[in-house]
Amino acid sequence: MAAPAPTPSPSVLVPTVEASCATDRLCKQLMDLGVSGWIAEGGYWVIIKPLRIVAIIAIAVLIRFLIVRTITKLVTTTSNTAVPSILRPLHEKVPSALLDATAVFPERRRQRAEAIGSVLRSFVTAVVLGIAMLMVLAELGFDLAPLLASAGIVGVALGFGAQSLVKDVLAGLFMLIEDQYGVGDTVDLGEAIGVVESVGLRVTTVRDGRGVLWYIRNGEVIRVGNKSQGWAMVVVDMPIGFVNSEEATAVLREAAAAVAADPELATGLLEPPDVIGVEQVTVDGAVIRTVAKTTADGQLLVSRELRRRLTEALETSGIADRIAAARLFPRPAAPPGGTDAGRGGAT
Repeated sequence: MAAPAPTPSPSVLVPTVEASCATDRLCKQLMDLGVSGWIAEGGYWVIIKPLRIVAIIAIAVLIRFLIVRTITKLVTTTSNTAVPSILRPLHEKVPSALLDATAVFPERRRQRAEAIGSVLRSFVTAVVLGIAMLMVLAELGFDLAPLLASAGIVGVALGFGAQSLVKDVLAGLFMLIEDQYGVGDTVDLGEAIGVVESVGLRVTTVRDGRGVLWYIRNGEVIRVGNKSQGWAMVVVDMPIGFVNSEEATAVLREAAAAVAADPELATGLLEPPDVIGVEQVTVDGAVIRTVAKTTADGQLLVSRELRRRLTEALETSGIADRIAAARLFPRPAAPPGGTDAGRGGAT
């Protein structure tokens, strides 16, 4: 007959219980109180471990809820009232800025705040839940060192393989934070010049004057010219030929004063138009420059009206007729050597 299998003695289970409870203070306290080893071991895996995992998950959810609620409240406050200093664009902190671009475009400010809030909420969710998951795995007895090492290797591989994607996302995030441009702005991004239709973390879409929709990766944008932020400058150069420059300047200044007094253009003008005088002299005569500081929205309207008024002023004063006559019947050039030499040559 086969010998019966030996029954394990209680002393064999003691090292296992001590090894399981070696790093747990509560389990060691139960053993010190005289609780049986298998009861302490069972309570450790059935009660203590699940309670700790539930506590970790609950605390993680609570922390995420509080942070996300704070971000949402900050976004709502930014959309409805004043802009907090932490979310204020750089150009709004400069004392020389005359206009608050975000005050002119509340819808753009709301979209920008919501975009930044969405990014922050996603980042907070990923960080909090990632840390909670690692703590739960540690409670279950998994060795995190190989896991973290593997995650580091995968992160490095993804970093090398998705360099352009990471570059685009980071560039888009900083564009939103710095408020370089927004929906509705007229921008110059190099080859694409037009109105911004959408701004994302990876791609910005711009529709140019011909109706072409450009998809531009944020990481490829090297420089941005925004024509819709703050104030704008209207520059009008009027050629007057060889007419008396003082007379032409006086006529243009009267027309510029009429533009400044027009109530329909008052909202678009920040400063009255100024005729600064002769800007350059060419073979066709002098060119007089007029400048006006306007709002970004009123630049086109003021520019067109100012050109029309200046042109009408030259026509009304008769200067335009003299300019046209000088071009149709130019003065004959003096012969070399002066008048006497010309007479001598004629005889």
